[in-house]
Amino acid sequence: MCTPDRPHILIFNPDQWRGDVLGHMGDPAAVTPNLDAFVRDDAVSFRNAFCQNPVCTPSRCSFMSGWYPHVRGHRTMFHMLHPERGEPNLLKTLKDNGYFVWWGGKNDLVPGQHGYEAYCHVKYRPPYPVASDRALGDWRGEPGGDKYYSFYIGRIDKGDAEHFNDLDWGWVEGAVDLIRNAPKEQPLCIYLPLQYPHPPYGVEDPWYSMIDRAKVPPRVPTIRDWSSKPSILKGLYDRQCMGNWTEDRWQELRATYYGQCARVDEQFGRVCRALREAGLYDDTAIFLFSDHGDFTGDYGIVEKTQNTFEDCLSRVPFLVKPPKGVPCQPRVSDALVELIDFPATVEALTGLSLGVSHFGRSLLPLLAGRTEEHRDAVFCEGGRLFGEEHCMEKESLGVPESLYWPRMQLQRTDEAPYHTKAAMCRTKQFKYVRRLYEQDELYDLHSDPGEQCNRINDPSLREVLMAMKDRMLRWYQETADVVPYEPDRRS
Repeated sequence: MCTPDRPHILIFNPDQWRGDVLGHMGDPAAVTPNLDAFVRDDAVSFRNAFCQNPVCTPSRCSFMSGWYPHVRGHRTMFHMLHPERGEPNLLKTLKDNGYFVWWGGKNDLVPGQHGYEAYCHVKYRPPYPVASDRALGDWRGEPGGDKYYSFYIGRIDKGDAEHFNDLDWGWVEGAVDLIRNAPKEQPLCIYLPLQYPHPPYGVEDPWYSMIDRAKVPPRVPTIRDWSSKPSILKGLYDRQCMGNWTEDRWQELRATYYGQCARVDEQFGRVCRALREAGLYDDTAIFLFSDHGDFTGDYGIVEKTQNTFEDCLSRVPFLVKPPKGVPCQPRVSDALVELIDFPATVEALTGLSLGVSHFGRSLLPLLAGRTEEHRDAVFCEGGRLFGEEHCMEKESLGVPESLYWPRMQLQRTDEAPYHTKAAMCRTKQFKYVRRLYEQDELYDLHSDPGEQCNRINDPSLREVLMAMKDRMLRWYQETADVVPYEPDRRS
């Protein structure tokens, strides 16, 4: 049963959605009518929301625990949250405190070898066959071609069906069915970690055709002088072999990605309509955010990296609607926020505790409009040390036929600092990146929003650099560890 201090919770979590592809953020090509209406009427959308790691598993471990990746070493795709090691997980906290937790979507959060019983009542899989991009034929072309590592499909043929019948649609339809037949005795937590708009870049009509190609913002140009940028970017550029793509081809790839986002917007709208029809919408706290962003052609690269922090990767959509009775002024907020603020906000709404010290801050004062100040800086981090064999992700995608081969072969070598450990400190105007084995980075985002001019050696920004370094040091000192709540006996 839902009560004022136990609202229903919807966690709508698309994968790899850039923070700028939203109509209400001013993007002229974004087709997001459901999210735009959501923000107009009921929710706050944060323009400056940032993830804590630019790939899936470390980001998810962070936003479900309230910990930065460095707190317990969640820096790879294969090191997940372990409750038996004292690592918190919001889903487990909700389940242990009476929520009916329904999980429809991908994992990248908990150890697959342990199953899902500790975290949810239902780990949903559609009860019928679903399709995948592997069913779409040979869309990559020949090895060595300029499309082979592009992740680009384009229009997906759905036949006579309403939509391409993939897992995302199955999970969304499963969530709608749950809402229509919700258990009466428990508050709901619906966790929908979808796959879209994660590449490959492909989508069916009507979403493919509804994007006006002429309105898609131009990409950040390819870097001319790579010497001041992280080496992994040049490595990806060389190995993805897309240097000869015309701007028309890039624009088509980007428009396809926009169509994927439009499709997710429609799926979000269907879930919200189901909540309204079931009489549950007002009593539901709704959170929509992505785990990280996507290059989508910026700098001449596609997909993502694990240790660079360009805004196209680190800035994400983050929309919040509290339950009825909790003050909220619907709008776009310019406050700096982090995804680790998500579990802290759930704690504030429910009165529950993750049972550990964490570093999130409740967003409720921002939702109410009592302030527009939340954080003076946000942080993102990734990469590995030389010699960290267990962080090279040798378990996966280690063959040239894999779409991820250009990145994976760089992550698995110590011959160059491609995968150096790094951390970002970002304010509203400046971004500083400390890189362990490479040149640091410093950008003035007001004059250089595309982060193309690294001014780390600019003497006119020396005081800014010193202040950013000091802020990063303070962050590390404040978040370097967590002391368990339960003390041990000394004898």
